[in-house]
Amino acid sequence: MCESHRRVRNALRSVQDRGDSIRQSGSVRVQLHIERSHELGPHPDLAQLVAEELGWPLARVRSARLTKRALDARRGRPRPTWSFTIEAELTQPPPKRAKAAPVPAPAPQLSSPRRGPDRGPVAVVGAGPAGLFAALHLLEHGAKVRLVDRGKPVRQRARDFGRFRGKGELNPESNLCFGEGGAGTYSDGKLTCRRKDPMRTQVLHRLVEFGGPAQILVDAKPHVGTNLLFRILESLHSHLADRGVIFDWGSRVAGVQTRGGRVQGLRMADGSTREAESVVMAMGHSARGLFESLHADGVPMQAKAFAVGVRIEHPQALVDDAQYRLRNRARPETLPPADYRLAHTESERGIYSFCMCPGGMVVPTATEPETVVVNGMSSAKRGSPFANSGLVVQVHPSDVAAQGHGEDPLAGLRFQRSLERKAYALGGGGYRAPAVRIADFVAGKSSGVLANTHFRPGLTPADLDALFPSFVRDGLRAGIRRFDRQLSGYGSNEGNLIGVESRTSSPLRILRDESFQVPGFEGLYVAGEGPGYAGGIMSAALDGLRVAHALLSDGGGVRT
Repeated sequence: MCESHRRVRNALRSVQDRGDSIRQSGSVRVQLHIERSHELGPHPDLAQLVAEELGWPLARVRSARLTKRALDARRGRPRPTWSFTIEAELTQPPPKRAKAAPVPAPAPQLSSPRRGPDRGPVAVVGAGPAGLFAALHLLEHGAKVRLVDRGKPVRQRARDFGRFRGKGELNPESNLCFGEGGAGTYSDGKLTCRRKDPMRTQVLHRLVEFGGPAQILVDAKPHVGTNLLFRILESLHSHLADRGVIFDWGSRVAGVQTRGGRVQGLRMADGSTREAESVVMAMGHSARGLFESLHADGVPMQAKAFAVGVRIEHPQALVDDAQYRLRNRARPETLPPADYRLAHTESERGIYSFCMCPGGMVVPTATEPETVVVNGMSSAKRGSPFANSGLVVQVHPSDVAAQGHGEDPLAGLRFQRSLERKAYALGGGGYRAPAVRIADFVAGKSSGVLANTHFRPGLTPADLDALFPSFVRDGLRAGIRRFDRQLSGYGSNEGNLIGVESRTSSPLRILRDESFQVPGFEGLYVAGEGPGYAGGIMSAALDGLRVAHALLSDGGGVRT
């Protein structure tokens, strides 16, 4: 057994096994859903819990394994409740009153054909989740892979981020968006996606294999945090490099080389080229220069809806009190820092929370000089005294055109830039962010006083009405009023609105057909968030896997 597989096995045992698992003939395997008050905590003795649920002696439960864990803090319940899904091995069938079900079949694995050794290399552009998981799948099915990214490996990138956050020194090539791990490296590290994709389990197991915490395999809302993502990325990097993947760091792609409608490789910004039989474009949502180059090359793309707004920051204790109904008591250790997910529709326009970070911090996310962009991140422990989330308003291509930015596929990029430059001016330079207290903004005033924050390089009191067009201003105010009724204190002056949250998703989509290739560009595949097919770490990784599978399955775009 290789070391990585042994790590997965041992980690699963440490988190999931409760009691001895002695296999005997005549046993019955079932799945049970058990709910208990939060006071029990997230790590009960599973065998004892099953025995109590069935009203049996503990000796009748031969083994118990946790397969899912969730916290239910909905307002209809008198107190927060842990819900456990447990696979148990029993000495006899459970009583009919027990909520037992057959053990489900294992999740499917993605099986792809193996690539022949005589085939040319595949170039993967972008070392975010889509690019990394595409490279991993291609490598393990025989492909020669070159991974190209304009940024740096994760530890070097962390030093550049430290200089930006601490001193306001932006490196346009190495920041919170460019470099190993992509934008998701500096986030809450959420590993959820909106659809119930059967391949999600495969991604989670690979993350555990590369050093992630085993609890992500059972948590209903798994997350890893920035500090653990560093460890995962370094382990994955070693795995890929040791098996022959070539890494091109600090290499900015300017476009694709083609001949007769067939991709031949990459054109680089320094004038050099990289030969490749196939190319997977897995750049992130901030690769604006590359989008502009590809558009000039005739790569088909179209404008799509996205969202812009602010980061809203509160004391974590306020969110805990509202969600757990603590009545100003301290949050007990049996409960994690509370989160929320809020959505509202006003005049047929969506307003919603985005990338909520419990116990996190607001961070500067600019990639271009003299612009201000903000996002949120958390560590694995979520130990900060602040909670933050994007509070964003839906933007349609027609809105962008009405603001004078045009109707072509790149119009959304120009709209984003205009907001980011205004935010820089309102912040007064030095990458300080403009901000206002929440209730002051709703009331249409700017008092010049801000709530406490840990944001660096710093905040400048500002009138955010000067930042946004009216449909965004009105949407933000309508959302705050609505959400304050759902989460007490949300609209109070205990928190700040910090501008501008403009990188929620890509404002364009590069077209691809059923084979995941770009029409008219044989051998060019697109994947992940930047080309418009994902929204977060998990969905981007899944898209990268599927694109790699398609490339292997159809011969890498080679028509025979």
